[in-house]
Amino acid sequence: MPTATLTILSDNAAQPPLKSEHGFSAWIETPGANILFDTGAGPAMLHNADALGVDLSKASAIALSHGHYDHAGNLAEILERGRRAPLFLHPDSLRPRFSIHDAPKSIGMPPAACDAVRTAGDARCRWVERPTELATGVWLAGPVPRKTAFEDTGGPFYFDPDGQEPDPILDDLSLCMRTSAGWVVCLGCCHAGVVNTLQHILQALGGTKILTVIGGMHLCHADTERLKRTADAFQVYNVPFLYPCHCTGETATAFLRRRFPYAVRPVSAGLKISFEIDTT
Repeated sequence: MPTATLTILSDNAAQPPLKSEHGFSAWIETPGANILFDTGAGPAMLHNADALGVDLSKASAIALSHGHYDHAGNLAEILERGRRAPLFLHPDSLRPRFSIHDAPKSIGMPPAACDAVRTAGDARCRWVERPTELATGVWLAGPVPRKTAFEDTGGPFYFDPDGQEPDPILDDLSLCMRTSAGWVVCLGCCHAGVVNTLQHILQALGGTKILTVIGGMHLCHADTERLKRTADAFQVYNVPFLYPCHCTGETATAFLRRRFPYAVRPVSAGLKISFEIDTT
């Protein structure tokens, strides 16, 4: 069976000479495609790609998990480098976004990225509102229904700086790859909730097994009940490999490591995992 690899280009952690940033990006190589999933937050992602010998101009597809700055930070430059690669994203990704704690903070796509997407237009953009195949065996799962009662998929997120229009982040998309042993699931921030996401992948795309979950799980503010029930779901699904990073949070990562000491693996920029992808 053919082999695919996934390399982390941007993460909150990195080992020198690679650089860290509050961002996420992954490079997926399959026998027939090179897919860039998210574009990091800033210069660290581009530095790491060069240091790892990843030629971003060879991307055959670019996909965004959602329209936040830490996942679309280099999009304008990457669209210029890989001029032939289509861009897959949800229509809401272009909307202004804000988080409001003490004061509103703009967290949407950088203006240059928004301009580049609008310039590319429908000739290059693929608007994702349902499960979409990026390459043989590689899918964007599409928007995720919010079904679990324990996953707080809200937060201080709004479409306006006055906090009048809540942002449910319906553009949250995850990438998944089919293997004979189950799905390899790559999360951006998983604002939809990781359990909701895994349920949706199995229901929408088929199969019964999850082999690997890697990426941001957005558990940084999760309470103990949510952490416990998330871990219970991982146990029910019998997930053998967990790679929590980016927005998962240190407390949640430590909780999962205690619960699944043999499954949880360390993650930092430069991590590469390989697996046999099902291209049938």
